Order: sequence, then C-alpha cells, then structure tokens
Amino acid sequence: MLRILLLAFLLCFGLSAETRADGFDDGLHLLGGKFDDVERGVVILAGSGDQRAGAVLAALQDNRLMVVAGDPPSFFIRQADDSLLDAATLQPAGDAAAGAKAVRVNNRIRRAAEAALGTLNLSSPNAAIRRQAADAVFKARDGEALPALEAALAKERDPDVKAVMETARAAIFLANGQGDEAQRLQAVETIGRRGDPDALAMLRNLANDTSASIREAAAASVSSIEMRQSMLARVQDAIYGISLGSVLLLAAIGLAITFGVMGVINMAHGEMVMLGAYTTYVVQTLFVTYLPDAANWSLIAAVPAAFVVGGLAGVILERTVIRFLYGRPLETLLATFGISLILQQAVRSIFGPTNREVTSPSWMSGSFDILDGLTLTSGRLVIIIFCLAVFLGLLAFIRYSRFGLEMRAVTQNRRMAASMGIRTGLVDALTFGLGSGIAGIAGVALSQIDNVSPNLGQGYIIDSFLVVVFGGVGNLWGTLTGAMAIGIANKLLEPFTGAVLGKIILLVLVILFIQKRPRGLFALKGRAIEA
Repeated sequence: MLRILLLAFLLCFGLSAETRADGFDDGLHLLGGKFDDVERGVVILAGSGDQRAGAVLAALQDNRLMVVAGDPPSFFIRQADDSLLDAATLQPAGDAAAGAKAVRVNNRIRRAAEAALGTLNLSSPNAAIRRQAADAVFKARDGEALPALEAALAKERDPDVKAVMETARAAIFLANGQGDEAQRLQAVETIGRRGDPDALAMLRNLANDTSASIREAAAASVSSIEMRQSMLARVQDAIYGISLGSVLLLAAIGLAITFGVMGVINMAHGEMVMLGAYTTYVVQTLFVTYLPDAANWSLIAAVPAAFVVGGLAGVILERTVIRFLYGRPLETLLATFGISLILQQAVRSIFGPTNREVTSPSWMSGSFDILDGLTLTSGRLVIIIFCLAVFLGLLAFIRYSRFGLEMRAVTQNRRMAASMGIRTGLVDALTFGLGSGIAGIAGVALSQIDNVSPNLGQGYIIDSFLVVVFGGVGNLWGTLTGAMAIGIANKLLEPFTGAVLGKIILLVLVILFIQKRPRGLFALKGRAIEA
C-alpha cells in the first residue's frame, strides 16, 4: 500500500529534478538483479517521472535492454540497427557496451513494464499518447496503476481519452476486486459498452463472482455483446463476399462477352487470368531490377501489360483454333480444355512449378475501421474499387464506341449484322481478345490475394461460368449482379456449412434457379436469340 501511495504521490505532484534523477538511478540499478528486484525497479522508474524512464521501460518490455556487470552495473538500449545507447544518457555507448548481455525478463516483468509505461504516459501533453497509455493500463489491469489513473482522470478534458481511461479503471475494479459493489456494477456497464473480445472475456470471468447482482449484470452484458458480435460477423462476411464478388466479376466479365457473342465455351479462360498474374510478376521483377525507386507503382504498370498479354493470347487462340469450331460446342470445349493444359505446362516450363511472390505496394497495406469492431483492409477496398472501375469503363466502351455497337449487333442477330456490312469474323476475334484481356486484368487483382501459380485460373473458372449463367449470358449487369450474389452467398454460408458444403449448396441453388429461368436473371433480347 505504501508503494502504491508513493507512486501516486510521485506521479500526481512531481518531485524536484534531483529527486527524479535519484529515483531513476535507483530504479535502473535494480533492473540487473532478480525478478523481484527488477519488478521493484520498474515501479521506481515509473514513479521517477524522468524522461529517460520511458525509453528504458520500452526496451525492457521488448528484450532490448542490455547490462554490463559492475558496481554499479551499466545499462544500454539496443536500437533497431543493433547499435547501443547508454540508458543513463541516451547517447551512443561506444566501447563501454563491450560484453553487454540482455536483461532477463519473464511475462510478469513484461506486464509490469507495460503497465508502468502506461502509467508514465498518462500525464503526457499529447492526447494520442495518453490514449495509448490508458489502453496499456486496461490491458495490464494492474491495481498499482489505479491512483495515477484516478489523478489523470480528474485532469482529463478530452472526451475520447477520458472514455478510455474510465474503461481502464473499470477493468482494474473487476480484475482486482477493488471498489464497492456500486462501483463494480458501474464497471460492468462500462466494460459492456466496450464490446470487444477483451471485454467479453473479462465479463465471462465474473460468472462465479460472490455478488448475485454482479453476476446478473455481467450475464446481461455478455448476452448483449455476443448478439452484437454475431451481427458484426455477418456484416463482415458480407463485406468479404463483396470482395470475392468483385474478383469473380473481373474473372467472369470477359467470359460473359465471349460466351454471349460467340456462344463459345472457353475452358482456357482461366489460363488468361493466370497469364495476367504472371505478367504482374514479370513487370514487378523488371521494376525492382531496373527502376527500384518506382517499384511501388509496378502494379499500376502491370494493368495495361496484363491486358495486352491476355488480349493477344485470346486473339491468337480465336484465329488459330476457335474460328474453325463455331457451331460445334463439344469440340470447342475439348479443344480449349487441351489448350488450357498446354498453357499451364508452358508456364511451368518457363517459371517453374512453385508459386511466385507478388508483393503488395505500400498504398494497399493496412486497414481501417468501418464501425467499432468492423474493419476493411486497404487491399480489399482497392480491389473492389478497381473491379467496379473496370466494369463501368467496359460498360461505357460497349455503349458508346463503334466497336461496342457492332459487337451488340452481332450478339443480337449475327446474320442481320453481316448483311449490314459488319465484318463478323473480325468482331469475333476482337471480342475474344477483349474478353481475354479483361481476364488478364483479373489476374493482376488475383495476384494480390492468391498464389501466383500455374493452377491459379482453375480455381475460378467454374465460379465464373456460374456467374455468367446465373446473371444472364452476355449481359454485363447480370454478370455484376450474379457475381455479387454468389460472392456474398458463398461467404455467408461458409461459417455454418464449411467451404466445400457451402459451394455444393450454392451450386444446387443455381441449378434449381436455372430450371425456372434458363436464360438467367437478365436475358438478352433479339430476334435471333428468341428464335
């Protein structure tokens, strides 16, 4: 109790510079002793108020505090580049650190250092540091930090920081049995409002509390948090489903064009996606080798490159194989399946059978909170926006360009389009190239969320056909709707049925739907189609 009161007095009212320096030196020297001495040293350092104490405690917590035996011992802080600073002066140590060894710590010492750091920073002039300090106190739940926390609460004016401090105080009350029953009931309510897994675990630990009112309040809060987390989990699954639907949209949109215009079942479409992913790998490798300063932007340069590679592969495939098999769907399916195997083996021969790594750029890393407890990674958000941009761009191209007009004419009535002077053979080749080029762009997106391997496209070809048939063959809006519906349904089913059974159920549902609407959600209209 005396130690707690002393620590509170030191932190709340402060001491002279000489006293703080003495407290810092005394606490620092104890860090070279036994675990109990180290823990006492942590408390003294936290109470010293010395600016150097924060650096020492952080180094102790991260196993970066070094000691050279002596009377008194000398302490050093190891930096990220393995250089050493003198802990007493925070200046480069030089030869004085020869023979330094790491200070021994255990989990108890780490928790004590974390709580001490939090306590030390509760009075920082920076609101962000005070918030981090309060959060550290919440995680440590050390009763010795309560006096300093109460003093910081009395002075705090920032409402957000004050709320975190109140939550930390509530955690100390509940974890250490401190406070009267009214305070503990208020603490249960405060922790319940936090609503995260840490709060849930803390409230569950009160199931055996001696007070019936505490047990009832904790049970009610646990029920409320579990319901909220269940709802957030479903929303999170829906967001993941939108992300999956965006990828399916890119993979299927090219298939929707070729299948809709020419009626060709292209089993090599997945390999166009794979070629786009390997193009991304090659472009990134070239940037790292020849333009290392611009390597962070290699993914943007890979988009047109993947479109060109996929598009050329599609045009070559159509001119050399597909155009001789129009009207023969079984032969087309078998031929394109064989071509897919050839492309896979060619990639294995060139790049090897192992996965290739494509590094995500810095602007796609990190995450942000949509709601409290609901996060979205920057990479997923970029992919969603990118897929929608490609979709809208393709929609505008087909709607307003001459080629788009000719392609829609061939889709609706091939004979009538040919009689009007449209070169249907050229439209077929360019349409196949357009669809394959978009598949290559899909490979760029997939390189950020999946392994770049020769089998990459095979994992998406079946889902792509499902999207096209479900949405309506040749209809882009149907492809968008189908991709999002299948992606979201897939992710919502997985937690209850598992990944494999979820896909089976989804496939059965799509088959039943097609029995009722053979042309999908949005069927194309035209004399030739309706004939």
